[in-house]
Parts: sequence; C-alpha cells; structure tokens
Amino acid sequence: MVEKFNTGETPLSARYATALYALADEQNALDETVEQMATLGQLIRESEVFSRLVNTRILDARQVGGPVGQILKSQGFSALIQNFVGVIIANRRLKDLPVLIAGFAAYAAAKRGEVVATVSSAQPLSDLQRIQLHARLAQAGYGSVRLIESADPSLLGGLTLKIGPKLYDTSLKSRLQRLQYALKGAA
Repeated sequence: MVEKFNTGETPLSARYATALYALADEQNALDETVEQMATLGQLIRESEVFSRLVNTRILDARQVGGPVGQILKSQGFSALIQNFVGVIIANRRLKDLPVLIAGFAAYAAAKRGEVVATVSSAQPLSDLQRIQLHARLAQAGYGSVRLIESADPSLLGGLTLKIGPKLYDTSLKSRLQRLQYALKGAA
C-alpha cells in the first residue's frame, strides 16, 4: 500500500494514532481502517474541494462537520473513520488531519514491523519506479517497507528518501545547489 504524506510523528498524532489503532483492533477492523485512512489521505490530496474544506481556518467546527460527514459517507468510509474525523472536528483539529493520517500510517506500520520510508520526487513515481525502489531497499536490508510518497516539483528531478533519521537526497535541485556552492568557492 502506498501513501503520500510527510510523516512527522508528533505527540498529537501519536495520541490519535494509538487511540484509533486500539479501537480498530478491538473491532477487528484493523486492515480496513489502515486502508481507509490511506484512502482518506488520497481524497484530501486529490479533491480540491475537500482539501480546501480540511485546510480552512475560517469556518467553525459546526459548519464544517456536516459537509465533511456527508463527503465521508458518500465515499463509503466506515462508521469508525467517520466518527474519528468527527472527533477531530469537535476538537478543532481538522487542519491537522493530514498529519494525523500520516501519524496513524507510521504507527500502524511500526506495530506491524514495517519500516516507513518517505519519498519525495519531482513527479509521482510510476509503478515500475516504485517496484525498483522497493527492490533497492530490500537489497539495503529493509525487508518490509511502506512508502509514503509526495510529489515536489521544486526538486526538478531525482528524489529524496527518508528512512528514520537517514536522508538520501539524489534530487537535481540539491545537485545544482552543491554545484553553485562549489562554483562560489572557486571564484
């Protein structure tokens, strides 16, 4: 399963992730919940209207709750996910939903013994590139890896890969920056 987020494990996301994971496990809906949370993240990225609704700071929680609930229901999200988002709205944390989704993905991966790798590329990865990246990570000793992808056109080409505290940067942007610094030093 591929998700596209920046993971920033925060105390806030850890609390929500722990609670949702425990509730989903208790209801024997863990796999479905992990899948639906990934789908919710995808919906935020791909639906401009939903993304604007999530990121608005102007509307009150009571104003946002109805439309968000309708969207989730029309998209077939489970009652657990709908209630989870409802709690987030009630706690005035809707703007944090992408971070909470990423935190849940990281928490679920850790509980399942997976390694989370954050990949940023200039354009979305193709299926072949994704397979090749998984193969290279397996060669490097990372057996079960969950990719969290994001597209960042400012990279110009190449990609950045973050696994835990390690950052591998093969982007064209950073190569050009290093060349610029080298040329400044030579002048």
